Amino acid sequence: MTVQKAQVSVVVIGYDDDAHVADAVRSALAQGPAVREVIAVDDCSTDGSGELLERLAEAEPRLRVLRRRTNSGGCGTPRNDGMDAVSSPYLMFLDSDDVLPPGAVDALLGAALEHDAPVASGLCVRRELPSGRETPWQPELYARRTLVPHPARRVRLAHDTLCVNKLYRTAFLRDHAIRFPEGRFPYEDFVFGARVLAAAPRIALVPDPVYVWHVRRSAARLSLSLDRSGTANWRARTEADRLSYDILLGAGEKRLARATRTRFLDHSLRMYARELDLRGAEYRREWWALTRAHLASFDEGDFATAPAPGRVVARVILAAEEPRDLARLKELAARPARLTPPYARADDGTPVWSAELPQVELDHLLVRPVHLLPAAVDAELRPRARRTTLRLRLHELYGRMAEAGPLSVRAEFTAREDGRVGFTGSAPLAAEPDVDGWTAEIPLDLSALGGGTWDLRLRLRFADGGHRDTTAHAVAGTGLLRRSILPDTRHGVLLAQPYATHAGALALRLAPGWRGVTAVVLRRLKRLLH
Repeated sequence: MTVQKAQVSVVVIGYDDDAHVADAVRSALAQGPAVREVIAVDDCSTDGSGELLERLAEAEPRLRVLRRRTNSGGCGTPRNDGMDAVSSPYLMFLDSDDVLPPGAVDALLGAALEHDAPVASGLCVRRELPSGRETPWQPELYARRTLVPHPARRVRLAHDTLCVNKLYRTAFLRDHAIRFPEGRFPYEDFVFGARVLAAAPRIALVPDPVYVWHVRRSAARLSLSLDRSGTANWRARTEADRLSYDILLGAGEKRLARATRTRFLDHSLRMYARELDLRGAEYRREWWALTRAHLASFDEGDFATAPAPGRVVARVILAAEEPRDLARLKELAARPARLTPPYARADDGTPVWSAELPQVELDHLLVRPVHLLPAAVDAELRPRARRTTLRLRLHELYGRMAEAGPLSVRAEFTAREDGRVGFTGSAPLAAEPDVDGWTAEIPLDLSALGGGTWDLRLRLRFADGGHRDTTAHAVAGTGLLRRSILPDTRHGVLLAQPYATHAGALALRLAPGWRGVTAVVLRRLKRLLH
């Protein structure tokens, strides 16, 4: 690879993050000669982060440290400070608890120079810690190298709300006065990204991983976007979405503006709806009212362009003045979506959400291909010492399942930590004479799975040649979803707990051996004491 000239400034921002900020800075410096300078902006930390950065700067001439005298309360102000201090033709942003993977700057700068593009963007990888499991962010955007001559030619760009997996020409940002919202504004990158797209730059896309986003859900202080315990977070998110829409619409970019509405319905709304039944009554009422007010500004075109699950969730919220059907909304908001019973019809036979909300029509289910249908499968798993059986029931869905002809189901348990497949089994789907659906039973060897958390994935096969990949609704009946300590010939004992995820899907935790069982019990006691 050709060595790039020193043309890039990396702006690193941090607040009270002495445990990670040095790693972030070092990952930027390690990018090589393309990086002219790293500007670390400390947002008035109280944990010694500023002093740590200054000690690093004494040994590294490319590192400049800016220390704010007052804490800004957010990420936008320190990023703006860093932008103002940049002296290089190009710049990037990096948060103190994340890292740049090797080659990130070279990949982005090379693409920007090759295409004379004011913006270059690459793949961000979300890394869950401490497990290390990685998930690509918006991978469909970064499947191949390409140049987008105008953002409206690739409206999916509006779905990548991150500012950190991109390289920007400094003059482009300054000429268009593109800055972040100041102060405490949790979703500042939504607004910044909208301002970038509104300026209509050429954008070079690369498939290379250029940013590692560390997700630490067990951290003592959650990041602003992960802290969803109060409705202030949702209020900030809807406000950022509204501003993004207004910015793009004001720039004459109707298609991009509408894409922000699609993003809201398919991502934000579904994510928060999955957690809604876990919240208190006061939170749910306030969230419901905020969401109804935001959705009231959408027009029919905004709904029409969104995938069906988010669109239906929105229609239910608009149709009901108070929170309702939360468990069913959670299932529909899952990925993949599951539409659980009841399956009501209007007087004219049109599929509808329920008898109480017949105005929410589901007629799209009559024409969607089988691989996109929100098929609902109930799953029961009762751990047993000698034989554990996974019992599955596929529900009919307005005649579409019978039309496709269910044949069989394949079940996979995959390790949440690394995605490896620990078990695969198949069974025929048999029609039940007394119920409207089909059932299957698959024997499962829990001992062979070993420890860890396991997610269940299903593939339904149909006589018409189609299939549907889905998850299963965890049935929470008597004796289900509870811990069991089983005698086990391989490990001595095995602790097994089927449970429902936030999205209502069946998952399984296993702890083999007395050491594993003891560790689980101690963690449980620790949580109870706290």
